[in-house]
Amino acid sequence: MLDKLQALKERFEEVGQLIILPDSMSDMSKYAKLTKEYKDLEKIVFAYDEYSLILQNIDSSKEMLEKEKDPEFREMAKAELDELRERKITLEEELKQLLIPKDPNDSKDCILEIRGGTGGDEAAIFAGDLFRMYERFCEMQGWKLTVLDLTFGSAGGYKEIIATVSGADVYGMLKYESGVHRVQRVPATESQGRVHTSAASVAVLPEMDEVEVHLDMNDIRKDTYCSSGPGGQSVNTTYSAVRLTHNPTGLVVTCQDEKSQIKNFEKALKVLRSRLYEIELAKHNEAVGAQRKSMVGSGDRSDKIRTYNYPQSRVTDHRINKTVYNLPDVMDGHIEEFISALRLAENLEKMQAGGIE
Repeated sequence: MLDKLQALKERFEEVGQLIILPDSMSDMSKYAKLTKEYKDLEKIVFAYDEYSLILQNIDSSKEMLEKEKDPEFREMAKAELDELRERKITLEEELKQLLIPKDPNDSKDCILEIRGGTGGDEAAIFAGDLFRMYERFCEMQGWKLTVLDLTFGSAGGYKEIIATVSGADVYGMLKYESGVHRVQRVPATESQGRVHTSAASVAVLPEMDEVEVHLDMNDIRKDTYCSSGPGGQSVNTTYSAVRLTHNPTGLVVTCQDEKSQIKNFEKALKVLRSRLYEIELAKHNEAVGAQRKSMVGSGDRSDKIRTYNYPQSRVTDHRINKTVYNLPDVMDGHIEEFISALRLAENLEKMQAGGIE
């Protein structure tokens, strides 16, 4: 561990010199990356410097105990040594956590997409339930959730709903929600009282900046149309809604949240960038997966990750085999217990993969 820490300290000093070079300051993209790396390394280096000082003081206290004959001074040295050893253990745990490789996207805002899957009308209703669950969770976290586009289900809920979520550590917490969510209950549309199984898919994408994902505007076809649904005078009267088609991939993004066509266009571009990034990330994960596939952090939207069983008031996360029997609380937005457990499981995986002991 000490070798890794020393190497990171040397890199920290190197980055500190690179930041002030003229060519770094003239390239905003390069400057932003170096500044972020400097801040990330700063926390580790400060903790490492304190740890190094603690080790030196422990050696000094041991030496004093060996040489000092006065009982009072020996007692003081022993008490100081005990305190230093306790602080050493605490710092070692902190440094292990700091050495876990960080996902550079964790601090970003995100795009949240929920779609009804298998189960027809009931799947759309469940997609609506999931959206309300995330809406409540965002409120509790103090995050801002903004709906970009939606398609209502014929019996309620949503066939599809897309929103942005902004705040502190948004993607770092919501990324564990990507995948297929399965519900087992008696649908409102079921006359015989039989339990049905339906599903909805959730995709959580980090919101990407223009400098991180380059878009060639010549590859994009822009269409405008009248927005639909509640929204005032501009609905069905002005061409404010925007549809973007990315010709090379066939990706289609729509946005009708704003009355302004320009604002809808900007929001749609954000979603398109995030979806293109997801495609590239999936390719990367597939290549890495040949060596090691993370059970927790794959984020594959086709993986069945959680089951909500209404008759038993049971919620089970299949990635970590965690089950709770408080379904109403979970559906009211209390999903932090799952997120904390998933984050812990992923950190343990990373520590083992990185040889951090």
